[in-house]
Amino acid sequence: MPERGVVRGTSGVKYDRDVFINCPFDVVYEPNFHAISFTILSCGFTPRSALEIIDGGTTRIDIIVRLIEECRIGIHDLSRVELNTEGLPRFNMPFELGLFVGAQRLGKGRQRQKKCLILDSEPFRYQKFISDIAGQDIAAHGNDLGRAIARVREFLTNFIPENEALPPGGVHIAEDFADFQSALPELCRPARIQPDELQFVERTRLAREWLIRRVGRT
Repeated sequence: MPERGVVRGTSGVKYDRDVFINCPFDVVYEPNFHAISFTILSCGFTPRSALEIIDGGTTRIDIIVRLIEECRIGIHDLSRVELNTEGLPRFNMPFELGLFVGAQRLGKGRQRQKKCLILDSEPFRYQKFISDIAGQDIAAHGNDLGRAIARVREFLTNFIPENEALPPGGVHIAEDFADFQSALPELCRPARIQPDELQFVERTRLAREWLIRRVGRT
C-alpha cells in the first residue's frame, strides 16, 4: 500500500484522495483555508484549490469544473454567504457546491462516487438561502478554527481504508497546525521568501514535507 498523501501512479487512486476545497479567498477567511488544507494533508489526502492553477488562457469556471471532475471528495464552506459592500450576496460557494452535487447526481462512472462535507457557521442557517439542500447533514463550526479542523477530520476518516492508520484527533491536528505556522518563517528562509508570499502549491508542499519530517505523516 503506498504512503497516504503521496501522488499515486494511477489516476483512480489519486481521484479517491484528492479533496476539492470550495471556500472564500480573502484575508478574513485565510486562516480557516490554511487550517482546512493542513487537516486534509494530516489525514493523508491532497487538498485541491482553484488557487493552484494560474492560467490566463483558461476561464475560472473551466478551472473549477476540471478540479471538481478530478476530485472524489469536496469540502464546501457556506459560512461566508453574506452581503458585500454593495448589498449583494456572495454566491460563489453555493454555486460551486451545486456544480459538485450536479457532477455526483448526473455524472457517470467514478463521478457518481463523489462525497461532500458542507460546513456552515450555524447548523440551520443555510435553510434561509439554499433550502434545496435541506435534509443533508450540515457540519457547523461556529467560525472556530479548532472546530473546523475537527469537522474536516471526522469527515475524512470515513474514506481511510481499514488497513491504514487513523490520523490524530482534531485537537492534535490543531496543535500541529499551530506548530507549523510558527515554523513557517524558518521553512521559507532558504528560498528567501516570506510566508505571506507563498502560493497555494508552495504552502501545500512545505506542509507535506513538514508533516513527514516532524510527525511522520502523509
